[in-house]
Amino acid sequence: MSAIESKSSNPAGSLLPTPFLRWFAEKGWQPRDHQLELLSRAKAGESLLLIAPTGAGKTLAGFLPSLVDLTKRGKRPPGSAFTGVHTLYISPLKALAVDIERNLTRPVEEMRLPITIETRTGDTPSAKRQRQKLNPPDILLTTPEQVALLLANGEAARFFKDLRYVIFDELHSLVTSKRGHLLSLGLARLRQLAPSLQTIGLSATVAEPPELQTWLVAQQGQGPQLAGLVTVSGGAKPDITILETEQRIPWSGHSARYAIPDIYRTLKQFGMTIMFVNTRSQAEMLFQELWTVNDDNLPIALHHGSLDVGQRRRVEQAMADSRLRAVVATSTLDLGIDWGNVDLVIHVGAPKGASRLAQRIGRANHRMDEPSRAILVPANRFEVMECQAALDANYLGAQDTPPVGEGALDVLAQHVLGMACAEPFRADDLYAEVTTASPYAKLDRPTFDRIMDFVATGGYALKTYERYAKIRLTKDGTWRISNPAIAQQYRLNLGTIVEMPMLNVRLVKRNHLGSIGRGGMTLGKVEEYFTESLSPGDTFLFSGKVLRFEGIRESECLVSNAFSQDPKIPAYAGGKFPLSTFLADLVRSMLDDRAKWSVLPDQVREWLELQREKSVLPKRGELLVETFPRGNRFYMVIYPFEGRLAHQTLGMLLTRRLERMGAKPLGFVATDYSLGVWGLEDVGTMIRSGRLRLADLFDEDMLGDDLEAWLGESWMLKRTFRTCAVIAGLIEKRHPGKEKSGRQVTVSADLIYDVLRAHEPDHILLQATRQDAANGLLDIARLGDMLKRINGHIVHKALERISPLAVPIMLEIGKEPVVGEAQDHLLAEAADDLISEAMA
Repeated sequence: MSAIESKSSNPAGSLLPTPFLRWFAEKGWQPRDHQLELLSRAKAGESLLLIAPTGAGKTLAGFLPSLVDLTKRGKRPPGSAFTGVHTLYISPLKALAVDIERNLTRPVEEMRLPITIETRTGDTPSAKRQRQKLNPPDILLTTPEQVALLLANGEAARFFKDLRYVIFDELHSLVTSKRGHLLSLGLARLRQLAPSLQTIGLSATVAEPPELQTWLVAQQGQGPQLAGLVTVSGGAKPDITILETEQRIPWSGHSARYAIPDIYRTLKQFGMTIMFVNTRSQAEMLFQELWTVNDDNLPIALHHGSLDVGQRRRVEQAMADSRLRAVVATSTLDLGIDWGNVDLVIHVGAPKGASRLAQRIGRANHRMDEPSRAILVPANRFEVMECQAALDANYLGAQDTPPVGEGALDVLAQHVLGMACAEPFRADDLYAEVTTASPYAKLDRPTFDRIMDFVATGGYALKTYERYAKIRLTKDGTWRISNPAIAQQYRLNLGTIVEMPMLNVRLVKRNHLGSIGRGGMTLGKVEEYFTESLSPGDTFLFSGKVLRFEGIRESECLVSNAFSQDPKIPAYAGGKFPLSTFLADLVRSMLDDRAKWSVLPDQVREWLELQREKSVLPKRGELLVETFPRGNRFYMVIYPFEGRLAHQTLGMLLTRRLERMGAKPLGFVATDYSLGVWGLEDVGTMIRSGRLRLADLFDEDMLGDDLEAWLGESWMLKRTFRTCAVIAGLIEKRHPGKEKSGRQVTVSADLIYDVLRAHEPDHILLQATRQDAANGLLDIARLGDMLKRINGHIVHKALERISPLAVPIMLEIGKEPVVGEAQDHLLAEAADDLISEAMA
């Protein structure tokens, strides 16, 4: 009996039109239960979240309601009235939209469905984009930024009037950033333009499904409103292992160079491998190292966000055609693109989160019923434990995707201007609309009114400048843009992704009066994030010199020679991503439970046993503080396991407190696992004698005045303000026919920041800046939770020499971020010296 004949008895027969049943039968497939359930519930009018493992047919499930509805509607006859777009598919990546078009067009053509499908991304030619507005496709595959552009157009109401479905792919990765906040506001507007639209969210990794269910539907009245939930259980468990090697696993470092021979041998055993790393510099280094040992001339490619778009597309096409054996990639390949036959994922370095690991492993073997294969390559001994924790979490199905968070105020300012560009609006109506978006559901009216005032005037301190008056209130009570040029400026500057510029490091001299001169040689470039936490007078290592930070002038980091060999703030160790709270807790638990060590390599077990013998191991609920002398310095090493961001902030605040307590601190260094502080006074003796109480040193009040004082001295808020100012539209990077340089943007932002701090310290953008710094750059909430957790549970161990657990952090002190073989040899020698000392 054919699939078509069994229509009455088969649930698929009652839900799917004949072309679909015939297509499934010709392929020898059956629609999966979750695909039919989602179709049935969508037809009944529900918005839905589908959580399913890789290979479960999520994308087809998400599109089925649209395809079936469009098939029943039939082809539009020539000369018929304008019909708007029917379905929006929104992807976090341009490449994902292009890939879906390829994979969706094939079944549509094979079934001969009367459906048009097109993409619209930043790469789409302007002529095609204009044509799409006049003659929209049935299904438009696009990105969050393009949705915002379409909504800010005067034709938005006409274009979206027939919208039935909005499909969000990889929803978990869309919603947790400012990009997701802008998209949530766009979705709120789409609901106004097409009240009957339904949303479908697709995701493989979700820690808190109710957060995403809430995001998908309008929030009104008491309590959260939730979209429906369809979950797919089962799927083959991934086959994950940690690299077994005869090489010595480094005590410190992030290059994983030791594993190159083992990685290359593994590549030769598999057909196609994706190697994930956490940073672009790691990707470049690993790619070069593999080519050095590539005696078999295997086709190996590189893929990361700094590469030219044409080169990235060529690599993607070669992957799709199965012409490569390996690709070294950053998060640019994290998401659900079907790259043909990927046999293996190698993750170099610790994954920093269970969900990130699950996402990346899912790129291998894109089939639900066959296991994905992955090998984790830890770069150092602490990372061995983190990799094991991530592996355990993956087998348990645990997730640690970040929360959605409250909506950013700079993003709201951008959206308000966009809505004025589309058409005049009343403030009451827009406030009611904005608060239906889940990130902004708790937005109070006074804050909204302050955002409105900011868009209209720039705020109290800037209202005398006409250039900041973007919208105006008219006699009929509606708000509209001040002049047509505002709309053009908005379209050029829309979006929430602000590139982090590099700063020239310029060596300057002080004159006899103490002021800084101009000129001086350029030593190189440093990423701006590194300078954010520096205060004038701080010293750091760069270009083989110890330099004194003098300040930032325009786009230059001004430094002078420091007559000291003790850099206060070395380059921070660690990758791009902070260690997730979930994995940090698992690592603390592993250290505390000797029974869990059996899965660790012998050399790591021996390292932990040595720590037990020479010092102590921190218990899960404790904070271990070790103190010891070395050379003519005294060291304090702390083991919070709270991630690099929280540790950097803690280091800055601790050194301030130690200064006041007379410990004469010289500097600190932070990794994901520990924090090392050094100075001229014997902190261990101070603690034992009662001159320094650890309870006072780690008191929660450090997040009060100490934090405010440090932020006032550092450049972090100024840099964060610039990003907020660009997103909010206060500073425009692009103008018709020209673009501002990073230097010009910085000058504008610095001037405005100084004016606002002096004359309007409660300005809404300064409020947004502090919120950004606390959430993104400082991890204040996480640090606060840690200080609460350790209250009354601090263990001090006074040692005569360095402990085995302290060796990794000590190796980071004074380390310059230079990639090269000579650097590795120097580090290896330093490591040998420290290890010998720790084991003496």
